[in-house]
Amino acid sequence: MTQFVEDLMARAGKLGKTIALAEGFDARAAKAAEILTKKGVCKVVLIGNEAEAKKQFADVDFTGVTFDDPKTSAHTKHYAEVLYELRKAKGMTPEQAEALVESNNMFYACVALKCGDVDGVVGGAVFSSADVSRAAFQIIKAAPGITSVSSCFIMVPPAEFKYKKYPAYIFADCAVIPYPTDDQLADIAVAAADSAKKICGLEPKVAMLSFSTKGSAKHEAIDKVRNAYEKVKAAHPEIDIDGELQLDASLVDSVASQKAPGSPVAGQANVLVFPNLDAGNIGYKLAQRFGNCMAIGPIMQGLALPVNDLSRGCVAEDIAAVAAITALQTAK
Repeated sequence: MTQFVEDLMARAGKLGKTIALAEGFDARAAKAAEILTKKGVCKVVLIGNEAEAKKQFADVDFTGVTFDDPKTSAHTKHYAEVLYELRKAKGMTPEQAEALVESNNMFYACVALKCGDVDGVVGGAVFSSADVSRAAFQIIKAAPGITSVSSCFIMVPPAEFKYKKYPAYIFADCAVIPYPTDDQLADIAVAAADSAKKICGLEPKVAMLSFSTKGSAKHEAIDKVRNAYEKVKAAHPEIDIDGELQLDASLVDSVASQKAPGSPVAGQANVLVFPNLDAGNIGYKLAQRFGNCMAIGPIMQGLALPVNDLSRGCVAEDIAAVAAITALQTAK
């Protein structure tokens, strides 16, 4: 693991949080539980059958790991009732709620989170992103003041990165909202600032990115970015944010002094908010492949309680890192 990830884990370990790994039937999740427990990153609840896991994954040390099996748990009946109350207006019956809680570990884990029995949930090694998102959106929903749940990538630049001022940067949104409205862009910016503070320990400086800097071009797409900036500034005057800014004006001091003199963010940005998913997805992959940055994510942001998705190609160490991030997202 990189030093940055080790530092994340050390910070998470000071919080004493409990994280549910929804896929207790998967070897990678089982190994991640061992890593997290031995490193003292968090308390782990594996959602699955203890006897089956110990038989199937005999090489894993489960000392200190808690198991919770939806098919036999004392929580199941209560969780089904909670899910029914949450979803009855959408037509869910008590029988459907009980069947879903017993059969779907993601829904079970998210109801456990809703009930306060765990502090965060990680899944997606086996479940699809749609499965993870569906459970999160239906049960946890958006945080107060946020109407649009989005995502971010934590980008860790290499030591030789010419413009490196921070150990990591936040890129948002790169995975969830294809063409955000100005209100959605504002939500993304607020959530990304929160991610920078809680996950990376940074004092956020948010750049609303565009192909224009401070009126250097005219287009309705620029207007949308500028409107989003104004909305954030009005609602959250405590956030250091500026826009619209081009990427070089956001990161490079010499360009910032020419294009945006006096800006509180230009040349100093550590949170980059992209105008749409085209730009965000291409941008993080360029940084990853051309710039040799480490990309951690996508991390879900803007939820009332932390739930995070995994790549289905992940390894145990990836799950452990995301669990640490999930614990950090609980910080006030």
